[in-house]
Amino acid sequence: MKHQTAIITGAILFLWWGSSVVPAQDVAEQTERFVTAYRIGPKDLLGIEVREDAKLNTEVRVSEQGKINLAYINEIYVEGLTAAELGNKLAELYSPYLRDPHVAVTIKERQSKQVSILGAVTKPGFVQLFGRTTLLEAITAAGGLTREAAREIIIIRTFPDGTTNNIKIPIDDLMLRGDPKYNLPLEAGDSVIVQIDRTVIIYIYGQVKSPGALAVLQSRIPTVTQAIAQAGGFTDRAAKRRVVVTRKDENGREKTFNINVVRIQNNRIEDFQLREGDTVFVPDTIF
Repeated sequence: MKHQTAIITGAILFLWWGSSVVPAQDVAEQTERFVTAYRIGPKDLLGIEVREDAKLNTEVRVSEQGKINLAYINEIYVEGLTAAELGNKLAELYSPYLRDPHVAVTIKERQSKQVSILGAVTKPGFVQLFGRTTLLEAITAAGGLTREAAREIIIIRTFPDGTTNNIKIPIDDLMLRGDPKYNLPLEAGDSVIVQIDRTVIIYIYGQVKSPGALAVLQSRIPTVTQAIAQAGGFTDRAAKRRVVVTRKDENGREKTFNINVVRIQNNRIEDFQLREGDTVFVPDTIF
């Protein structure tokens, strides 16, 4: 239990601190690999369909020893195979009895398997997989998202050859827009990390109606014009063409940026994206 707790805590901190997560590939490219990589395990319920002889069609539960029993071929070890690999193996074993057999295997239920779901969910920990379990179903089983949820969910999957693959799921696309391509089916051993957002501070003072510190979420740090709006907007004496942003680099050295907000409002230049700890100063027109 202590070992599992350490793994969970480490995974949360790894993503919270923004460490280098392996860049995710395109969702469409990874989805196929995610779906087809599932390996059969004990207690799984399999559907066997033999095109050449419907009498051989059956559903069979994998034993604790990873085996199944079928007509003609009797006991066969199936644990660790994908559905496609087992279909090919059964076709080969049926070949003495059928001419050019074609066997399709489907996984009806995936029993006694679990995924970890960590981060900004109500009940982080492990979720059992029963049958086909999607990302949304796992989040629901973990009590749903908390207010600290950031904008992305990361699914980490380890394949039998030891390689790992990460995929980033935009929370807004999954939860608000209901885009089905992001509601991926999960597999045993997956780690689902709902990234944790945190509150950061932006400072704004000078000729705005409510100067002071703005507390914002890290994933939603405003632009200059958004920060000014959150501070109540300009006063009548604001020098909109001479807004100054001050930023400290990692060595503590200050750098300033001169921002012409009028040009931004007229779509002449792009809005300026602020960062954590930035200070926005709106000078007075009389100076």
